[in-house]
Amino acid sequence: MQDDFLFSGFGGQGVMFAGQLLAYAAMGEGFNVTWIPSYGPEMRGGTAHCFVIVSQKPIAAPVTRHPKVGVIFNTPSFTRHEPVIASGGLLVVNSSLVTQTSQRTDLHVLTIAASALAEELGNVQITNAVLLGATLTAHPVLPLEAVHQALDEHLPARRRHLLALNHMALDRGAALARDASS
Repeated sequence: MQDDFLFSGFGGQGVMFAGQLLAYAAMGEGFNVTWIPSYGPEMRGGTAHCFVIVSQKPIAAPVTRHPKVGVIFNTPSFTRHEPVIASGGLLVVNSSLVTQTSQRTDLHVLTIAASALAEELGNVQITNAVLLGATLTAHPVLPLEAVHQALDEHLPARRRHLLALNHMALDRGAALARDASS
């Protein structure tokens, strides 16, 4: 089993941390993992994306041209990355910021109003946790509990005040994905 993920959005949206959290959770479950970040011209406000590969076997290359799963935070990321998601793959879209819809019939598309839900929960900074919870429910490569544990272990000290909200956001994102599949 090997699954490759692309997380993409603006710097400051928590794109990199969502990828890191997935990587930490996968390592905690005994998988081989790579996490490769890519930043645009500026860390905050510029484009940012990262690749995460989770595998039971050694990983030959840390990036992929056609990831199986794309997690899209904003419209420029949708425009750039929607065409390259692997046929039969999953595209998770933050519909709070992306108004476009995929015209591809070979993808499973999950739209989640993640930013709106994060604001409703009290902080737009937890949008990434909403999207990650939804992604891992729609594509269950890991149990969500592994992500909760990784969150407890790896949330930086400067963000510890958001720990409970992040846990709530993971669960609410998961619930939205379950509701969308029913």
